[in-house]
Amino acid sequence: MFRVLRTLGLAMGVLAGIVGAQGPEFAQQYGQRLAGTVEELGRVVAGFEADAQATGHTRDSAIARLRGDSDALVSRRGAAARADLDRLATLTARRAALDTAGGPLGRLAALIRDPDLHLARATYEDYRPAIPTTADGLVAGLLGFLAAWAGWRVLCDFGRRLIHRPSVSVTA
Repeated sequence: MFRVLRTLGLAMGVLAGIVGAQGPEFAQQYGQRLAGTVEELGRVVAGFEADAQATGHTRDSAIARLRGDSDALVSRRGAAARADLDRLATLTARRAALDTAGGPLGRLAALIRDPDLHLARATYEDYRPAIPTTADGLVAGLLGFLAAWAGWRVLCDFGRRLIHRPSVSVTA
């Protein structure tokens, strides 16, 4: 019975290793999607700023004017412009964190610490698993294997101790 459990633990470790090795690749694909989003949103914000400047406004005064307009459409466009600026600032900070994280495992840690859930979900939906051929992919796979295998061994040892625990008899 315990051999079966050990074999099952080894299989779980291998599966966790395969899954763990995908982490750096996912972080890399997320980083590409994040960079593209920052560039496109930057283009949109630059266009808005150019329009504001061409009409004699600063970015903030243009947003205030749009948001204060009695026309609901114009007011909503002002709110959208403010949301675009805020999102660009947030995504730029996340991109900087990824860029300075120090290698694929560092980028994975930065992604886990502060993900943009919309971009992470979109990355996941388009994600295609890759065979890890980098040292970081192999290290992540090994860490996943060791974590699952060690966790399973601890669980099995605990279960074995519960099963083989001496029973206490009470005599009167």
